[in-house]
This record gives sequence, structure tokens and C-alpha cells, in this order.
Amino acid sequence: MRENFETNNISARGDVVGSALVVGAGIGGLQAALDLAESGIKVYLLDKNPAIGGAMTQLDKTFPTNDCAMCILSPKLVECARHRNIELLTYSDVDGVEGTAGHFRVNITRKPRFVDEDKCTGCGECMINCPVRNEIYILETEEKTRVAIAAEDRVKVDEILHKHQGEKGSLVSILQNINASYNYLPEPALRYVSRELDVPLSLIYRIATFYTAFSLKPRGKHIVTACMGTACHVKGAGRIMRAAEKYLGIRRGQTTEDMNFTLEAVRCLGCCGLAPVLTIGEEVYGHVTESKVRGILSAYQAT
Repeated sequence: MRENFETNNISARGDVVGSALVVGAGIGGLQAALDLAESGIKVYLLDKNPAIGGAMTQLDKTFPTNDCAMCILSPKLVECARHRNIELLTYSDVDGVEGTAGHFRVNITRKPRFVDEDKCTGCGECMINCPVRNEIYILETEEKTRVAIAAEDRVKVDEILHKHQGEKGSLVSILQNINASYNYLPEPALRYVSRELDVPLSLIYRIATFYTAFSLKPRGKHIVTACMGTACHVKGAGRIMRAAEKYLGIRRGQTTEDMNFTLEAVRCLGCCGLAPVLTIGEEVYGHVTESKVRGILSAYQAT
């Protein structure tokens, strides 16, 4: 069932009360709500979607500055959610508006969420595991839960699990340790972790594919990373990448046949003052030129 309620900015005496309704919680709506709220006005921020942010949350970069979209949007999302003068009305629709300027009465319909909003973290697990949405229950048999993992790998993963035993929220740390041991995340190890921790394998893969530090494919001993952020791009990061590709004989995202090098690119390393930047493992090389690439990489050739 839908819950109907009204937002009213009229006092009992008929005076105008300082409140406002902002329809649409995109970047423009967020900024309008914040400006009004900072002026001391009670703001109702309404959006038809379950979450605020609008289409900008789906963007990587903004034009023409090429700035990170979420870097601009995230502070506004947090501030709107925490501001004492802003009340969020998500997953809602405007049914009708009555009155005149300063004396508006708005009828709003809120759609059912079927979750406790105070406890919701937005993880999306309820949608993934919803029996109504999926229309089927999947029950794995004991045969399906068996994991084919080598004995030596089992011992290594067990040591990592024992190290983090009893820790809350240790899944990312466990994956980091496995990634450090193998230089990538082997599928048998992930399945074994899923079974031992009783964590859905889909959740583990969501984490593994979200962070660029993780890889599901075997990588070389040395991870060569070229920064392709704005500052490095202006200073010739593209030429640095092409020089590294030529020397190693591979393309971006590939690994040499001897498993010694893997060449990758990132958006920003936070070293804009040293642009263009090249990293190998934990080592950072700044002010790199095409002529320096061969010398930097050759030092790791035999190691």
C-alpha cells in the first residue's frame, strides 16, 4: 500500500512559514536544497528514485573540466542526508499541488520500500536475494558446495582466515592478503573463502571487481602503472604509456609471457605535482619522460 501525507507551509493563523519543497534530487536539486537549508528554511527534498543523486552518480567524468563526478557529488549527498533542515522524501511522487504563492499544500505519495530505512545501508543485497523479484528459490546441495582447491592453497588460505578470525568486516582484508600472496585472486580461493565465512560468492565478486587493486587474472611480478589523470595527461602520459608498451611488447591491461610485468593505467595517483607519474609496485617515479621509461623498466627486468 502507498502512504499518503501532506507537506504544508501554512501556520495555524494562515501566515507563511519558511518551508520549501524541492522536486528532483539530482545535482541541481541537491544544491538548491542546501542553499535553502543554509538560509534557515525547512526543505523537503523529493525524488522518485529510492536514492538521491540523479544521473550524475552514473558518470565518470564531467565536461569540460574532466573532474571526477562522484568527487563533486559525494560531499553534497552526505551534507543533504545530515542537514537538520532537510528532510528526504525518496521513492515518492507528487500527486497534486494546491494554493497560491506562499500558501501551497502538496499531496505526496510514498511508495512502499519493505525495508527498515533506519537500518538500510544501500548495499542492494535485498534486491539480489528477493524471492519475489527472482521468482525462484535456489537451494545448493552439499555436492555444489564442495570446493576444488589444492592442498597447499588450502593451507595458505586457512592461515589468512585464522589471522582475521573474529574480526568484524574483515572480508576486504582477507582478499587483500590473498591478492598479495598470489598477485591476483584465484577462483578456488574465493570459493573456499565463501564457504568458510558463509558469505555469498556474488558479494565477494562484487568487491573483487569494484577495487582496481584486485585482479581475477594472474598478473606479473611487477605491476607497472601509468597515471592517466588530467595533470599527467597534459604532461604526456599517453606517450609514456606507448613507450612502456613498446619496451614490454604488450598492451595496456596485459601481462608479459614471462609473468614479470603487468601494465596498467589509473585515473589519478594523487601525485599531480610530479606529473607524469609511473609506479612499479610501491615505487613512484615522477617527471617521467619517454627516454627514462626504458631505464626504469630495465632495472626490474632481472629481478
